[in-house]
Amino acid sequence: MEHADVIVVGAGPAGCMLAGELAAAGRSVIVLEKHQAVSPLSRAFGVHARTLEVLDSRGMADELLTTGARVSGLKLWDDTKLDLTVLPSKFPFLLSTPQVNVDSLLESYARRAGAHIVRGVTVTGVDQDDAGARVHGTTADGAATTWSSEYVVGADGVRSVVREAIGQKFHGRALLRSIMLADVTLKNPPQGVINVDAGRDCFAFIAPFGDGWYRVITWDRRDTAGEKDPIDEASMRDVLTRAMGSDFGWTDVRWTSRFRCDERQVEKYRVGRVLLAGDAAHVHSPAGGQGMNTGIQDSFNLGWKLAAVLGGADESILDSYQSERHPVGKLVLKTSGATIRMLLVKSWPAKKARNLVIGKAVRTRRSASKIAGMFSGIGIEYGHSGPHRLVGTRAPQSDGVSEALRAGRFVLVCPEGNAEVVFDGPLVHVPGNGPALLVRPDGYIAWAGAAGSEGWRDALARWGGQRPVHSRAF
Repeated sequence: MEHADVIVVGAGPAGCMLAGELAAAGRSVIVLEKHQAVSPLSRAFGVHARTLEVLDSRGMADELLTTGARVSGLKLWDDTKLDLTVLPSKFPFLLSTPQVNVDSLLESYARRAGAHIVRGVTVTGVDQDDAGARVHGTTADGAATTWSSEYVVGADGVRSVVREAIGQKFHGRALLRSIMLADVTLKNPPQGVINVDAGRDCFAFIAPFGDGWYRVITWDRRDTAGEKDPIDEASMRDVLTRAMGSDFGWTDVRWTSRFRCDERQVEKYRVGRVLLAGDAAHVHSPAGGQGMNTGIQDSFNLGWKLAAVLGGADESILDSYQSERHPVGKLVLKTSGATIRMLLVKSWPAKKARNLVIGKAVRTRRSASKIAGMFSGIGIEYGHSGPHRLVGTRAPQSDGVSEALRAGRFVLVCPEGNAEVVFDGPLVHVPGNGPALLVRPDGYIAWAGAAGSEGWRDALARWGGQRPVHSRAF
């Protein structure tokens, strides 16, 4: 029986992000994946600003930025525009790139860090007890095999076997059936931004990849086709024309697919030694392009916590994964669902009211920043779990902090010019302005206080199970 500290089921973006984080922290990781190779399918297309910050803090953003188009905003119904350049981020845009590029990047990260990825495995069950957890499955050659670990994470998607094994119901409902996707070339494409619009009984979406190809998404209320039925190119062009007034010179097609849209979320992201991440824990409307991004951010939150517990930190840290990420998943369900419903309103009075309210909101910088922050992930906060208002908020995005986070350690941001601190851990010290900050490995603030305060020591011990062996006053 092969053993690892953590078994991750699923080698998609969430699974590989988690595996890379754990392996980089020195923990042994086995990833079990049913597919024999990285999927060439690219249902997701957009990488939001917060996810780019996450990748940047591990040195991966620059590589991904070469693969797609930087989209500065979204053009919605009635010429309403949401400006993403208002985001307070190093990445004030959405990167439009096929998901396969993200998949490949994160699998390479996991492998480089030392994760062992085993493909062609069909997982059949999971069990756990006080001594550990076990995953049962069949390998590519048909051999029944069991892997043992301290913890198991199910990142195995909408039809998660891990979720079923721990008895977590996927509460929710079906929202839309038979949404159609295609990657196409357009002779007369809309310029500059992502375009979204709707007809009386349909909607359409266009995003540029920056290389002459465009992602087109359409939905037609009258379409009764199933998920596995072939896509009629003429039907997609018809929906595009009905929703946007043109097919924009649709020419070549390189890929098509269908999928259904559900709104579902489990009640518990953790059951004992088994945890869930990404689509195994939550699924929602494609509006806002938050699915893949939310999964990656789940894993970024969970990875350092699992590594800390395996290193001796209190196991209760894992409960903060539920308390921090479950509300985020719930919010994504709420906002993406509301967006798709606004897009599909039928009556003229309802459309007029929608256009007036949303148009006014996106023209106000403060409201536009809040809306953009919500969809991009920049606005995510984890609650003020300490005496200082900054605790639980995203850390300042200075180059010094981003570079220091690449070590995957806690970062102590000290007022400019003060002494360096030496830790057993280690903890990275960087100069900064404003209050002193202890930044978690996922870029959120664990403690904030005045220069000279010793509170960061307790926060470091509580979150990371670490104590400084020597320090000078800062």
